[in-house]
Amino acid sequence: MSNFEYIVSGLPVLTSDYKYAAGESFKETVEEIRSLLSDKDAATLDFLLKGFDADSLNEDFYASALSHPDAFIRDYFRFDLNLRNAKVRYLNRQIGRPENLDVITGMGSEDDLSVDIDGYRFNPGEFAEADKVESVLSLTDLLAREKGLDDVCWEKLDALQVFHYFDLTSVLCFVAKLHIVDRWLSLDHEKGKQLFRRLTDEVRGTFKGVNYTE
Repeated sequence: MSNFEYIVSGLPVLTSDYKYAAGESFKETVEEIRSLLSDKDAATLDFLLKGFDADSLNEDFYASALSHPDAFIRDYFRFDLNLRNAKVRYLNRQIGRPENLDVITGMGSEDDLSVDIDGYRFNPGEFAEADKVESVLSLTDLLAREKGLDDVCWEKLDALQVFHYFDLTSVLCFVAKLHIVDRWLSLDHEKGKQLFRRLTDEVRGTFKGVNYTE
């Protein structure tokens, strides 16, 4: 069984001039976390990491994600699917293509035994953040658009982490946020540092909630 309090207490701490030390990276940090997890929990983390690879994001992946035994994986990748579909629809409209071209709908073929009564292999469901995402996509500044979409994702992760402090969900949320931070450290180092500081403050706040003191 994974010792989540120990794992969370050992998560990276940000300094004012944070940057990865020699030999450190997103991959190295995640591998250290992974080494402390049980085999079952490590497999769930690996599934999350697979979802960060754009080449993996096809209908088969989302079919597995939306039926995954872990609730965080199901909820996070349902959001991720709807977010990606929203971006595809927006881009299609901008270049005059049919809006739903290349959108992943979850519909199966007639001879697919895995489909439900409505013909779906999986259903993307409601997308509560649709209006907010549409507003962000309309921004003309590309960096502001990327930051806005990541803010929406961060807020979703905050919502998924409510009441989860020392469990697998808290670790998966940290890794998903760290993935956002890592991208910004490459795109815009100052924004990356700000995000990492926010992430670190959230982790410290978790401990303060259980009478943790520095």
